[in-house]
Amino acid sequence: MKRSKQISAIALAGTMVLGMTGSATAVYAEAETPLVIACADMNEKFSEFFASSVPDQNVADMTAAALLSNDRAGEIIYHGIEGETKNYNGTDYFYEGIANCDVTENEDGTVDYVFTLRDDVKFADGEVMDADDVIFSMYAYLDPSYDGSSSLYALPIKGLDAYRSGTETLYNVILAGGEENTDFSVVSEEQQKQFFEVDWPAAQEAFAQSICDYCTAAGYIDIESSEVANGMLEWGFGSLNEDGTFFAPSGATWTLEGDDVPTLADYWTELVAAYDGDIDAMSETEQADMGVYGYLPEDYLISVETGESAPNVEGIEKVDDKTVKVTLTEVDATAIYQLGIAVQPLHYYGDAEAYNYEENNFGFPKGDLSIIRSKTTCPMGAGPYVFEKYENKIAYLKANEYYYKGAPKVKNIQFKTTSEADNVPAVVQGTVDVSEPSISKEALANIKGENSNGEAVGDVLAVTLVDYRGYGYIGMNSKNVMVGEDAGSAESKALRKAIGTVLSVSRDVVIDSYYGEAASVINYPISNTSWAAPQKSDPDYKVAFSVDVDGNDIYTDGMSQEEKEAAALQAALGFFEAAGYTVENGVLTAAPEGAKLSYELMIGGGGTGDHPSMGIVTAASEALKTIGFDLVINDLTDTSVLWNAIEGNTAEIWCAAWSTTIDPDMFQIYHSEGGSAGHYAIYNEELDEMIMEARTNTDQAFRKAKYKECLDFVVDYAVEIPIYQRQEAELFSTQRINMDTVTPDQTTYYGWMSEIEKVEMN
Repeated sequence: MKRSKQISAIALAGTMVLGMTGSATAVYAEAETPLVIACADMNEKFSEFFASSVPDQNVADMTAAALLSNDRAGEIIYHGIEGETKNYNGTDYFYEGIANCDVTENEDGTVDYVFTLRDDVKFADGEVMDADDVIFSMYAYLDPSYDGSSSLYALPIKGLDAYRSGTETLYNVILAGGEENTDFSVVSEEQQKQFFEVDWPAAQEAFAQSICDYCTAAGYIDIESSEVANGMLEWGFGSLNEDGTFFAPSGATWTLEGDDVPTLADYWTELVAAYDGDIDAMSETEQADMGVYGYLPEDYLISVETGESAPNVEGIEKVDDKTVKVTLTEVDATAIYQLGIAVQPLHYYGDAEAYNYEENNFGFPKGDLSIIRSKTTCPMGAGPYVFEKYENKIAYLKANEYYYKGAPKVKNIQFKTTSEADNVPAVVQGTVDVSEPSISKEALANIKGENSNGEAVGDVLAVTLVDYRGYGYIGMNSKNVMVGEDAGSAESKALRKAIGTVLSVSRDVVIDSYYGEAASVINYPISNTSWAAPQKSDPDYKVAFSVDVDGNDIYTDGMSQEEKEAAALQAALGFFEAAGYTVENGVLTAAPEGAKLSYELMIGGGGTGDHPSMGIVTAASEALKTIGFDLVINDLTDTSVLWNAIEGNTAEIWCAAWSTTIDPDMFQIYHSEGGSAGHYAIYNEELDEMIMEARTNTDQAFRKAKYKECLDFVVDYAVEIPIYQRQEAELFSTQRINMDTVTPDQTTYYGWMSEIEKVEMN
């Protein structure tokens, strides 16, 4: 749910163009003109350690430098000191970073990552970065009390479990003991009483309030009499009866008259009930800003001793002043992306006097990150910009003169809170210079209309489109759409292929109508942004659901859309028959045991059909009806119904979208132990083994080939129909920004801010 001064300055510069002196002054004035970047609401958590929103993370990233960087294809740059030249789209590009990384797989199965820092990296205050800064930063991310978004602590680092054991955050200890706890050896009676009677209820209400605030800020005002009811309604935890009363999923109702309105405590109760009491899952999934524990006083976030633990992480070693070695107990292909942390200054975020590597003191008390948390609103690092202040919903930054790539050309930048509705008008009118508008066929047409040439790049605006790191799909739960009792049988697969074939045939037409050039149809369940995604040029590339039950191509060149739809329906009959359905005169008359003649498809179109896949499912439903099969479309106004059904394994067929990570690891979605495994309910040992083979091998060519086998398996299992790869837009003012200095060939892994130090104003 994890969503005019500039003109005056330029005019003034123009009046000062008098000979050489005037020209120099004009250039200086342009350099001083701030670059204003539109963003969503910021939460002032401008910290590489604790940022929980994209706007906050962007601000933090401007102030920091990471151990490792990546190229336009998302591949790691292992030799940042000397730099690497990599080809993309036929052009060579040079990449550099603050460190080199050498990886060695040892005979005993362990893996060493040796990071060597370059000599000339300085933080914004002029202090030189060294190995102690790296070690301090790693220990902060690995601390038992760490609750930020980094998952470095999940890696199999040698000795990490021993270091993190024997401690627990105070709030977890109190919650585990409950209100009736009588053992006060770790927690005092006063602490327990304060927690349950004051601080925990306050955190619950603050969490619920954050959702209400988000909905209010976004303009989702439906119920004037109650901000809480409004928040519940827009977040999917309430509905309005025809008589105007408001009711929640639990059955509780309110008249919305006078004081008879839901409270924040009521909202919290509904949230927890929806997750069967699993507060952790609810907090992680439903948060608008941060999890509920983040609203507790910082004292509760400190870890307390509950047993024995190691004084250090054995697998983190200081080799010398510029070199750190990290040892993993086993191969983990995803590790390199986690290890490339933002290196933060020990002397700023920690206590340099309390740091002594030899004595296992790492700049802060183990289990207590309060000194690091205290700097959350004012970041400092070795990035291109220095944070100055945040006021009136604007973050102000200035160029870092010590930046290792050279001081940025634009001396001042601002991140300015801007509503989605204003993302295009603000750039046109000059209140911001860059924005990220939601893109569709209509939005793109409006942008082009602002330019005199009617193109995406013109005299007023320039829009760059990059593929979003994710994709849209139609899913099926194999246990709910099957024949007999075996979801992996040939008959069960044939049933799902029959449905998938008819759903697939209209993808090109519908997606083009909805998105235009801002999206494309995909044929494998993986984002096109991934290096593991099959390419059309591959010899075994296949259009999804394009062969019949005998393996023959359904479509031929030159077919009209009507002919394709007829061919798809005919192929579907073949699959239905193979699944065991009774077919008489081209119509299904009976379903085999365990299967049905009717299935529900859930889609979050707001009850109005506003969804990229609505045209696809509507056409498929109408076509299938002609052969006696009912695909019932449930267009939901409350998308929580959809997600609750998916998570509860009761959904049959649904439309949704995934967001993906930079690494194409498939464990989370398809492995039997992955967090989303229940969505498709594949639970297959063969697939599990292939996923683990790819995950425990660092050779990219091997991993790509193995992931292709996994994708083919999923396609054959017919539980996921790939639909579209949409694009994200960056909108620039060509009147105020020199577009020749903006990063070319932008991708989802390498955007324009990756080289922000090169950008110049007009």
